[in-house]
Parts: sequence; structure tokens; C-alpha cells
Amino acid sequence: MNNSDKFSTTIKARINKYSSKATFEEEGKVISVGDGIAYVSGLTNIMLNELVLFENGSYGMALNLESDFVGVVMLGEYKNITEDSVVKRTKTVVSVPVGDELVGRIVDPLGQPIDGKGKISSKKLMPIEKIAPGVMTRQSVDQPLPTGILSIDSMFPIGKGQRELIIGDRQTGKTTIAIDTIINQKGKNIYCVYVAIGQKNSSVAQLARTLNAHDAMEYTTIVSATASDIPALKYIAPYTGVTIAEEWMSKGKDVLIIYDDLSKHAVAYRTISLLLRRPPGREAYPGDVFYLHSRLLERACRLNKENGGGSITALPIIETQAGDISAYIPTNVISITDGQLFMETGMFNAGQRPAIGIGLSVSRVGSSAQIKAVKQMAGTLKLELAQYSELNAFSQFGSDLDNETKRVLEHGERVMQMIKQPQNQPYDQIDEAILLFAIKERFIKWIPIDKIELFKQDAIAYFKNTNARAKLVKTQAFDDTLIEEFRNEFKKFLSSYISSFSNYDVSKYGSKEELKYSASKTKQAKTTKK
Repeated sequence: MNNSDKFSTTIKARINKYSSKATFEEEGKVISVGDGIAYVSGLTNIMLNELVLFENGSYGMALNLESDFVGVVMLGEYKNITEDSVVKRTKTVVSVPVGDELVGRIVDPLGQPIDGKGKISSKKLMPIEKIAPGVMTRQSVDQPLPTGILSIDSMFPIGKGQRELIIGDRQTGKTTIAIDTIINQKGKNIYCVYVAIGQKNSSVAQLARTLNAHDAMEYTTIVSATASDIPALKYIAPYTGVTIAEEWMSKGKDVLIIYDDLSKHAVAYRTISLLLRRPPGREAYPGDVFYLHSRLLERACRLNKENGGGSITALPIIETQAGDISAYIPTNVISITDGQLFMETGMFNAGQRPAIGIGLSVSRVGSSAQIKAVKQMAGTLKLELAQYSELNAFSQFGSDLDNETKRVLEHGERVMQMIKQPQNQPYDQIDEAILLFAIKERFIKWIPIDKIELFKQDAIAYFKNTNARAKLVKTQAFDDTLIEEFRNEFKKFLSSYISSFSNYDVSKYGSKEELKYSASKTKQAKTTKK
């Protein structure tokens, strides 16, 4: 074969491989850049929230789609980007890795690991913006998600699929409630996602240490956008967190997600909007700031069985200024959520922890998210504490009090001590029911106020191996027989327990005969009843 034949064969092979499809990359050029915002011309077909790639390798997200240019929020370094720098479309919206590979990891809002444990091997990417599940795909919230915090589980129960706001001033224990709730999910087959927005690096590191100390990182993912990060990362952080949670929900799993906190999220969005020259509204927030949080929180729900039966329970946190819950962002989020836990600064400073204000706190799901045993024992608790709070305010005037008022105040003071709870020590639901039984049956009236915390620990330890508790674990509810059995057990426990308090006058609170435990009398009473 001569040279001309070789060239002929090569040309024919090239012609056969030729494709008539035109390939092109849509490129634009930077008009101006500064303060984390780049204005780009030439990207006429770009999508909202689409990623774009700059010459220096940094990514940006298209947020403002104008007729002549695109407002791009920088997601990386932008100091070496200049006018006329080339910008390329990626034709993909902002997406993050999802799946079980993220369990136990700390990631940034782009899903990249920042915990030093190496790359995340997840191959599945999901867009961070998604329409929330529709009404017909959901079912009602009627399964409890116990926090392990007695005051919450008894008076403001949280159910799977609920959105319960934690609101209060700075340093009132909001994050502590969220952490305790995560710790309490150990062994309950619930995934947890903690989204840190605008927090210090040291705070996130301390959180990770706390969760590791309680083996809670085994089922938890932390998404961290710290105070030093650019506003765009703080803006997308909660959407990244809920996208990770949705993957597990779609597989029928239950997920708990914490947004700490949405006040800083709104501030980050306000910063971006003002830099993009969007018109400001109330408190300089843009007009769509309500939609910012509603489209986020509506993604938390409980799906029906036809759609997998999974759930996302959201605990957003909002920081108030001087207890003002009528400010713009607090009122917005209150109107979206299914209730709120209001943290009172006065209670916190007085040593009442958790400092949950009874008057302004509410759960719109109510007792449908409680096991029956807790529901039976906690029915009148909120009313008793409301009466105590009202009478306590009047008693400050120093006027003479009648015996009934003194009784209410003494009981209320003991109840407040009963619902005090140390940090990172959540209670089991059955133990909560037993403590609530002691409150309802007035067994706490014999306990000195300064001994209440010790009494709770000893009572839980005493009942741990009793038949009464075993029956309650099985039935999850009290019946007449079980109530009588618990009364006798408490009398038996208290009669020996109180004797250990030296120089303590029991008769001040009731007859000593009430505490005497007699098996023969109990047996005789049952025979008479028959």
C-alpha cells in the first residue's frame, strides 16, 4: 500500500467518526467583583442557583438573573478575580453528597469534609433546593420523639415530623436542649443532623467533643458554616443539612435536624440581598425573607406509608434581643412552626435549667405525641405550674398567705425542682412517667427541697429492677392495679428514704402513718374491693 492509499484510509476513518453535533461551552465575563458578589455578562441561558466556575478555580452561585447580567454569589476565594475574567457555566445547580457515608462526619455547606478523616466516598449528589412534600404525601404527627428532658416531654411534647422552635435570648440554654435531644436518640434508630450557622470554630469543636463523649456522633452529621465563612456558605448551610436528611427520610428513616441558628441565617441572607442591590424591607431584610425559612422548614414532615413512612423533625433555633419575640424574624418563624419553647432569661439566671417559660411555650401537636403513661401523669402539670407562677408573683408583696396558698406555693416549688435537669443527662420515658407519678400523687411533699435532685436519682435507681416498672415498660400505660402497685412501692421507698434525713420534721407535710407500708393492709384492701 502506497502513501496515498494510507492517507485515503485514514481520511475515510475520520469521516466515519465525524459527528454533526455542535459542542459549545457557554462562557461569560466578569463585569465587576467585590464583597463576595460578582456581576457577570454573557450567561444568557443560566439557571437560578446554578454553579459557575471562575478562572481561578472558585465556584459561584447564580442568584440574581437580570436582563443584561447575572449576580453571582461567590462560594470560594475571589481576591484574584479581575474584570474580564472568564466564567463558565456548569449546567448543574448546587448539589451535595448524601447517604450513610456522611454519618459521623463534619462537612462544610458544599458537602466537603472538614474533620480530617479523609474524603467522603458518597457517589450520590442531590440538589440543595427542592419543593417540600405535598399535603397528600404526609400523615399526621402521632409518634413521640422523646427529648429526654422532663419538662418538654411532659408539657410540650415533640412528635416525629414536627417543627418545634427553640427561642430565647443569648446564653439561655437553647443549644443545650438541642444537644441533649441528640444524645437522647442513642439506640432509637434515628439519624441526627446538626447545622451550625455562624458559630465559632471552637464552639463546633466543643459540640463534636460532647457528642463523641456520649457516642452520639455514631448517628450524627454536622454541617458547619462558621462565623469566619463568607455569607453565601451560611446561606446554603441549612439547605445542605435538610438535603442530607431527606435522603434518609426517603428510605423510611426518622431524622432529627437542628438549625442553630436561623437568626444568623437570615442576617447572612440580608447581607447577600443588600450586596445584590435587592430592595430592603422591614429591618432591612428583603421581601422574600419569609419564603427563605418557610421553604426550608416545610421540608420537615412525616411521610405516609405509601411514600416510605420516613420523617424529618426540625428544631430551629432563633435568638431574640431582650426577649422580644415580636421582632420580624421571630414572628415569621413562630408562624411557620408547630409550637415553640421560650427560654426565659430570668429563670436561667435564677438557676432554673432548662429555663423554659410555661406561659409562652406551646406544642401544637400536644398529647398525641406522648406515650400514654406520660400523658396520664402530666395532664395537670402545666396548670399547677401556672398557678404557682401567678401566686408566687403575688407572694413577693409580703402579705399574709392562707394555708391553701402556702400549700400551692410549696408544691410548686418542689415541682420546679423536679423539672430541673442537669446538662447531657436525658431521662428514659418510663423514668419520666415514674417521676411524674411522684409529682401527681404528691409523694414529693415529704422531700426537703434541697434533696429533690438526689431523690430523683435514687427513685429512678430504686424502681429500675421492680416488677412495677417492668409492667409499665410492657403496657406503656397506668391502670388502677398498676397505680396502686406504684403507690405501695413509693411508700415503701419513702418510709426508709426519709428516715436518712437527720433532723427533718416529716409531720409538717403529712401524717407519718401515710408513709407506712403494710403488705397485709394492701392485701386486705384488695380482698374487700373484690
